[in-house]
Amino acid sequence: MKKADGRSGRTNLRNLRTKVKTARGRKLSSTMWLERQLNDPYVLKAKAEGYASRAAFKLIEINEKYDIIKPGDRVIDLGAAPGGWCQVATALTNSTADAPTVVGIDYLEMDPVPGAIILQKDFLDDDAPDLLIDALGGKQADVVLSDMAAPTTGHRKTDHLRTMHLVEVALDFALNVLKPGGHFLSKSFQGGTESSILDLMKRNFKTVQHVKPPASRDGSVELYMLARGFKG
Repeated sequence: MKKADGRSGRTNLRNLRTKVKTARGRKLSSTMWLERQLNDPYVLKAKAEGYASRAAFKLIEINEKYDIIKPGDRVIDLGAAPGGWCQVATALTNSTADAPTVVGIDYLEMDPVPGAIILQKDFLDDDAPDLLIDALGGKQADVVLSDMAAPTTGHRKTDHLRTMHLVEVALDFALNVLKPGGHFLSKSFQGGTESSILDLMKRNFKTVQHVKPPASRDGSVELYMLARGFKG
């Protein structure tokens, strides 16, 4: 048994780091990614607590600070795979299989999430918004979440522009489905949010801010845009 660190009461992890050797045919970048995954405390915690991904803790941390999701809320999750945010949303809203108040959409296949309706479909399809509204029972949403990100090309400016396009379409959807007082949370990237998107958010919400939860990796350019208090 490893000796506990008396300062924190937790096991001292400095000597527990898993090293991954580069296998024949495996790129160094892949080896580094695998080693990072094996040693990421959020990955380990997600597995221990039954979450589909470490991203669940990003939403948990944001909600603990800003209280955007409450019991009984209706939530739409864009880019839901692999399901971590849907899991958190169903727990926070007390959504059940008999009366689901959480709807997720993604073109990737994902495991069922008890208490959530999952649509396997590309959100950019023309009929996707109507299908989401129908799945929510034709009612307005209290919260729209978007963890969508375009597949990376390795070219930072291109990746930024593609992701900002997803922010734009998610925001347009949110403006059409949110009830007054509702909230919008969307993944973004460092490098500056397009001024037109920021202006649109500020005109339609009481407060708008960038958020980087502790669960976001230190070296990541990932940020979240949080718009609270939809003016309707």
